[in-house]
Order: sequence, then C-alpha cells, then structure tokens
Amino acid sequence: MYEYLNGKLAYKAPTHVILDVGGIGYHVHISLHTYSQIKDQEQCKLYISFQVREDAHTLYGFAEERERRLFEHLISVSGIGPNTGRMILSSITPEEIQAAIIHGNVPLIQRIKGIGPKTAQRMVLELQDKLKKQGPDALTTTYSQQSVPDEALSALVMLGFVRTQAEKILTGILRENPDLTVEALIKEALKKL
Repeated sequence: MYEYLNGKLAYKAPTHVILDVGGIGYHVHISLHTYSQIKDQEQCKLYISFQVREDAHTLYGFAEERERRLFEHLISVSGIGPNTGRMILSSITPEEIQAAIIHGNVPLIQRIKGIGPKTAQRMVLELQDKLKKQGPDALTTTYSQQSVPDEALSALVMLGFVRTQAEKILTGILRENPDLTVEALIKEALKKL
C-alpha cells in the first residue's frame, strides 16, 4: 500500500520517528540500523512496510529498500512478527543476517534477543533457498535505472527462475540479437527456460 514516505523528521528516537509528510505526522517504527543512518538528518525518505493486525495498523520504516525487503522475508517466517523482525534488524546488519541464513549459521542467529533454537532453524529452513535463489546481491539491488539485460534478469528471478540459469539463457539470446527490448528479451527467455 505504501512504498515510501518522504518528509521532515519531527521526532527521532532509536525505536521510532515521527515523519511530517505534507502536514501529516506519521508514527513509524524503525530499526537501530535505520536510526544510525538517519540520526543526523532533518529530512529523510523511509521505505515502508505496512502491517495490519486486528487491533493495530502499524508502519515500519527503513532507510534502505533492501532492509525492508529482508524485513518482509523475516516476518514471512512462522513465529516471527514485525517486532521480532525489527529486533533482528536492530541486532546485526542486514548483510550479516543474510549471510547467516544462507550459510546456516544458527548459533549467530540464536544470539539475537527473542530468537530461540527452533526459530533460528526455521529461519534458515524457510529463507535459505529464497535468499540463495535471489543471489548474493539480493539486498543490494534497487529500483534505479537498470540495463535491459539486468531488468530482464530481475523479472525472470521474480518469476521464480534460478538466477544462473536465466543469466545463461539471456546471454545466449543477446549474443544473437543484441537490440531486443526488455519485453522481447523476457518473451524469448521464457520460450527457452
């Protein structure tokens, strides 16, 4: 529903901010990782994860889109709610969490407050393949202007194809026909995958 909010920081604390956007103050929960990036700013843009429960509608904000993406992966795991997800991102960096999940480093994950052995193992089981499939740069890709092959590759990975296989197919197609549009390139790749 919300992609991001961009406005003046009316109030900052390590756990939440009040972001004034067009005269409306939004109470946004943040991680310590995000707080460390925005603590010296007057204006900021926060990528939003909107969480709805029976008794509350809550905004969680992140200074980087990649941190929000990881947060949403984390809360998709059974037993991890938004507050626990925020605690995880406040304890270690998104890159460290991703590496721990990919490499199955359960002891590192268990050291995070509120994460027991079963939850740590469940995180690895449920997220390891997703994060491996997205590749090592899963947390570093953004919505910036991408080249045609990169955009086509991103689309194929989002459709569920393995990154390495999709790259190989795209390289072959581009060798034969380097002037394809993104749409045409994706259509050709889908025929071969």
